[in-house]
Amino acid sequence: MDYHNLLQNKTALITAGADGIGYAVAKKFEEAGAKVFVCDINQNAVDMINKKHKNIKAIFCDLRQTQMISSMVESAFDFLGHLNIIVNNAGIAGETAGVGEQSLGGWQECLQVNLTSHFETMRVAVPRMEDGGAILSVASVAGRVGFAYRLPYAATKWGVIGMAKSLAVELGPRGIRVNALLPGIVQGDRQDQVIEAKSKVRGISFKEMKDEILSAASLGRFVTYEDLAEQAYFLCSDLGKNVSGQAISVCGNIEKAN
Repeated sequence: MDYHNLLQNKTALITAGADGIGYAVAKKFEEAGAKVFVCDINQNAVDMINKKHKNIKAIFCDLRQTQMISSMVESAFDFLGHLNIIVNNAGIAGETAGVGEQSLGGWQECLQVNLTSHFETMRVAVPRMEDGGAILSVASVAGRVGFAYRLPYAATKWGVIGMAKSLAVELGPRGIRVNALLPGIVQGDRQDQVIEAKSKVRGISFKEMKDEILSAASLGRFVTYEDLAEQAYFLCSDLGKNVSGQAISVCGNIEKAN
């Protein structure tokens, strides 16, 4: 088996796919032979992809606006022709604060992006996708444990896992595999923002907060976008043809999440 080109003649829709984890997955899929459609709220990243990539098309879409999702999915089918893979990658960090300081607006925005946009994308796209395909929803290790000061975020990630497990049962007869990918401490600007926010809530330095967070992982290091893209490739290709209904952590062994 050629392990490098297992997505030849396959197509994929990736939400929030122009930057970070989503872009790493899009590039990996393109390298493996797939035709890829991504949406993102970052217009500059969208423009960059459309200039740089032949087999990845990107459009602007604000997934906070539910009414934009149907037209986004329609654009995906116009470009792809058919659909084999969905990667629900959209997500925001949400507010970092004690429950009494959390705002209702922040809670609702976090649910909209992290959970409702996943549901709406699948509600519109799944009836039209090819049998024998794959769906991967990006959750977090926060979907297995409680995260202090991150109530909206953790709640949505538990929800993402619940949707994946339920759809795996529902769509199994069509040969569609559904899994959740649970990143741990992912290296990047967004993680730095989370560490900064938590350090302020806790009243400790950025370094102290970073060291404490990393100490939760046995390997003691950050997860990279490429680590997650490799796992996504496994789960969405024939390498993972018998893996479904699973919540798979890529976290450097955060023991309390096991």
